[in-house]
Order: sequence, then structure tokens, then C-alpha cells
Amino acid sequence: MSYNLGLISLGCPKNLVDSEIMLGAFKEKGFVPVEDLSQADAIIVNTCAFVGDAKEEAIVSILEAARQKEEGRLRALVVTGCLAQRYREEIISEIPEVDLVFGTGSITRVAEQTKAFLDGELLENRIWCDIPNTVDYLDNTRVLSDNKPYAYLKIAEGCSNNCTYCIIPKLRGPYRSRPVENILKEAEFLAAQGKKEIVLIAQDVTFYGTDLYGEKRLVELIRALSGIEEIRWIRLLYCYPELIDDALIQEMKGNSKLVCYMDIPVQHISESILRAMGRRGSGQYIESLLKHLKKEIPHIALRTSLISGFPGETEDDHQKLKEFVEKGYFQHLGVFAYSREEGTPAYRMKDQVPARIKTARRKALMEAQQENVARFNGSRIGKTYDTIIDGVAEDGIFYLGRTYMEAPEIDPVIYVASSHPLDIGDVVKVKMLCCDEYDLIGEVTGDESSK
Repeated sequence: MSYNLGLISLGCPKNLVDSEIMLGAFKEKGFVPVEDLSQADAIIVNTCAFVGDAKEEAIVSILEAARQKEEGRLRALVVTGCLAQRYREEIISEIPEVDLVFGTGSITRVAEQTKAFLDGELLENRIWCDIPNTVDYLDNTRVLSDNKPYAYLKIAEGCSNNCTYCIIPKLRGPYRSRPVENILKEAEFLAAQGKKEIVLIAQDVTFYGTDLYGEKRLVELIRALSGIEEIRWIRLLYCYPELIDDALIQEMKGNSKLVCYMDIPVQHISESILRAMGRRGSGQYIESLLKHLKKEIPHIALRTSLISGFPGETEDDHQKLKEFVEKGYFQHLGVFAYSREEGTPAYRMKDQVPARIKTARRKALMEAQQENVARFNGSRIGKTYDTIIDGVAEDGIFYLGRTYMEAPEIDPVIYVASSHPLDIGDVVKVKMLCCDEYDLIGEVTGDESSK
């Protein structure tokens, strides 16, 4: 008997990859994916639990899905992912509509156990939360959930940095690299599915290979991936500042497929706060690295994330961070107000910063960055860039595109006007005409395009 499956995937791109792997397993069991949740026999909510807002979004999504037990045909509500790993017992006890819970180490069990539940089998457990200690599940078949010209490729799982504010190592386990040959096989599959841009993801891509091969292997991996003809762009998310070396910088300078873009989550610039966060680098090192990157690759696009209001952050620490932002190293910058997460060392730290101060400091940092964005975008007006077409805007007038300077989903977009039809995945020359706060507006020049 076949069943209809609804999927709600929350959180980061790494979670999306897990969702697509689960979709592959459900397809092998005969499930039929449906977008209309009222038509689903089973709904999977793949959750995030990184910060408070993500937990709230997950709980709301679970409760909304639970309504389908009254309004639709839902018979199995299944919660997976980080929230499931972290609050397995609480989910079952406090949300009785939830039937099954699977943690981050039990992804390969979801399809089989869900089908057994729907088939009426008496299950021994309702909770499966194995220790996340392998990457083998990443080699299972993915079912891609969209027709975008890009795809995320997870090269490692887990994290071993153990920053004091972060719960990820407890939810995802230690850092575990995938073998190069397995990553290449998946990349070839993605290329065959029409993906032009491959976004390499891990908690820290620069650490890749260290655990598996005894040395960093990111550059070697990039070179191998560059040999796949159909792949136009390779993008990196995320690069730990201490592990960005000259080998990687030179590869970015010389490899036309490796886009000149780095997401470097520095979190803070104050020495005392960096130490309290458990970060290995110093503020001085971070600034010297950024200057070196700009010198070696003047046109590089940089993104970072910062935390405002970490325990013990003084007004002086905040001002140092604000002055750092004002220097304009980053084209793209996000700021999170510190989220106090139980189970982390920072949760127990003294001098917790009041919420109103955290929020005010975050706002001040974002306002400082807005001036940088206006300057960066203004400098691009009149220039022409290769732009990949991701889709069509809601107004039906513009296409949505990105240059090498914009990562999918997290960065602004380019609204592209064209006198002739374009297809998703086309790479066209676009002249930038004007900007609308964060986003740019441009037009295709000539009739050049690449499929």
C-alpha cells in the first residue's frame, strides 16, 4: 500500500540535505510526496534547535501539522532533526499528537519505522535517537526538493570546535569528514540533475579531511570537483578563520570555478569575548586575515555572522565590535542576539546581558552595516557581472538572479530584466542599474547566455 508524504524542512541547508535523503528513503518505500498537507498520510517535520527562535519555529510548525489529524487525513506525525535529538522525551509527553521522534543519528530509520506504523505494526519504540557518529547516511540517494540551479553538498557532519555558546556538537556529534570519492559521486549526481552551482557545506568546511586523512583536504576536494564539466560554480559555506590558509586563497585566485566568496563567521572582535566564546583566534588575527584576503583577491565577497550581548559583553566590547563593522570588510553581515541555550557552558556564565540591551546592540550593528551595504551596492552600479538565474520574481516581471557575490537564500538577490526569455540555470551578463536597499536591479546586456 502506498501513502502520501508531507515534508516540512526547517533550519539550515544542512538540514535540507537530510530532508532530501529522507525523501529518497520514503520514495523507495513507495511514498508519494504531496505539497498539500491535508492530503498527507504522514507528515515529517525536520527541525532545527540552534537558537531560541529556531525552537519556537519548530514547535509552531509541529502544532500546525498536528491540526491535519482533525482537518485532513493525517495518521502519522513524525518529528526529526535537532529539536528531536535535544528534546525527545518532552516532545512526546507535551505534544501528544506526535507519533514518532527520530534524532540526528537515526535518519536511516525514519522511512522504515513510519511505514511500519502506518501499516499497523506494533512498534517497540516511539523514540529513536541513536548517537550521531557516522556519515554513512549521506551516501544514500537524495530526492531533490526543487528545480533551483544550485544544490547543497554536505562534505562533513558534526563539529568539534566546542564554542561555549553552541549546542551543535551535542546534537550532531563530533566532526566527521566524508571520503572524497563519495562526495564526488554525489556531485556527479547533482550535476546530472542539472545543478550548475554546488555549495559545499559543513559546520566548518576548512576543517575538511583533518579527521579522516590526518590533514586538511579541502583544496584537493575542490580541484577534484572542478573536473566535473557541468558544474559552473563551487561555493564554500562556512570557513573558520583560523584554518583559511594560503593554499585555499591561491586556489580561489586561480580556479575559475571556485567563486571568490567566503562566509567567515567571526562572531566577535573583542579579545575577552572571543576567549569566553571558546574561539581560538584573536581579534588582531581576524583583521589581519581580512586585510590579507582583500589584498590577494581585491574583488572577493565576504560574509560573516556576529553575536551581540554575549555574557560579559561590556559597552566597550560592543563599541569595539561596532567600530569593526564600520570598517566595511563585509558585503554581507548578519547579527544574532545571544540566545542562552541550556546544555552549553555559556548558559551558566555570570553577567548575562539583559534582552533589551542585546536587542539594542544588535540593531546598532545592523545600522552600521547598512551604510556599508549602500556603499558596496553603489560601487556596483554600471558594472556588468555574470549572473545565474534562479527563478522568476513574484511580480512576473523580473527574473531572480545572483552573481558570485551572493550565496543562495541568505544573501540579497539581483532583479534581472531581460528582453528575451531566460531559463532557470542560465548564466547571463547583467549590467547593474540601481539598488533597492539590499537588492540590486539590472538588465541583461546583449543576448549572451550559457545553459
